[in-house]
Amino acid sequence: MSRPRSAYIHVPFCAHRCGYCDFTLVAGRDDLADGYLDALTLEIERTSCCDELDTLFIGGGTPTHLRVEQLDRLMRILRDRFTLASDAEFSVEANPAGLGDDKLDVLANAGANRISLGIQSFDDRDLLVLERDHDREELGPCIERVRQRFSNASFDLIFAVPGQTLAVWNDSLQSALKLQPNHLSTYGLTFEKGTSYWSRRSRGTIQQADESLEHDMYAAAIDTLSAAGFEQYEISSFARPGFRCAHNQVYWSGQPYQGFGPGAASYIDARRTCNHRSTTTWLKQTLNGQSAVAESEQLEPDDRAREFLVLGLRRLDGVSYSDFQQATQQNLTELAGTALRRMQEQGLIRDDSMRVRLTRQGLFLFDTVAAELL
Repeated sequence: MSRPRSAYIHVPFCAHRCGYCDFTLVAGRDDLADGYLDALTLEIERTSCCDELDTLFIGGGTPTHLRVEQLDRLMRILRDRFTLASDAEFSVEANPAGLGDDKLDVLANAGANRISLGIQSFDDRDLLVLERDHDREELGPCIERVRQRFSNASFDLIFAVPGQTLAVWNDSLQSALKLQPNHLSTYGLTFEKGTSYWSRRSRGTIQQADESLEHDMYAAAIDTLSAAGFEQYEISSFARPGFRCAHNQVYWSGQPYQGFGPGAASYIDARRTCNHRSTTTWLKQTLNGQSAVAESEQLEPDDRAREFLVLGLRRLDGVSYSDFQQATQQNLTELAGTALRRMQEQGLIRDDSMRVRLTRQGLFLFDTVAAELL
């Protein structure tokens, strides 16, 4: 059995569910937090998964929504049950609102060395539309507090917000660069079924951005961040040299990982499992000594190989023929040669006989590429 060297901890609590969000979370249920920490402890202790970790990622939800004493308890739970390699990446997602010195001190003292801030926009109108609980004025002081304790900070930004203009998006990019992050993730807003945005669009009370405008915004991110010295190493990810997100690269390179908490996924020995997305169901089953796994799938060799290819193509380095053969025990040309040639003719894929990777046009049409290969 593979021994994962990466772990993900899902903290499902938020002050509010934003209209576009379909993540596993509960809002207004802070009463569940202590029980969550009890259950998380049990789940980790029952899972003999990891020796030493190269990456540990705490996401959500909003991990920093926990009260200071609860956040400190979470850090102690993880410190007592995981051993981190000397050069491990220890990331924590955080929202600007309520991110005071006390919580940042807890994270720093626990050994966290990378903070991923859910900024989303530097425009107050956009933040209002996105239903965020911070405004532009709060961002500078918040980022300064982070900078005082952490040398590695990442910002999340969203484009194609309803009503957002290209000029406003460009201003957000420039505002972010002035604050000197090491890493930026830029995401085009999507309307997911089950979210309030999905319902509002169907009622006509909110309008999705035009595809051509979304295209121009993504192109602006690529060009602006590249000119500022960032390398685009994945479809949505840009980093200064030496600051790529190590944890996310585990996912994209098909390496094993273990997830804990409601909705968390694991991938070990070509088996994908996912915990119950309902926080209360996950809590009940875990505290009762039952497995909280809701889905489990053993990937067949062809499916695993295709998934390895598609995930690898998210990275701008692409997938080498030799790495593909070594990881999957399959020949890339035999598995997907026809589809790759067709997409090369369409200008979506570049193939130099050593490696396949997306072209710039392919970056914009990755969903099309993925559908062809899966």
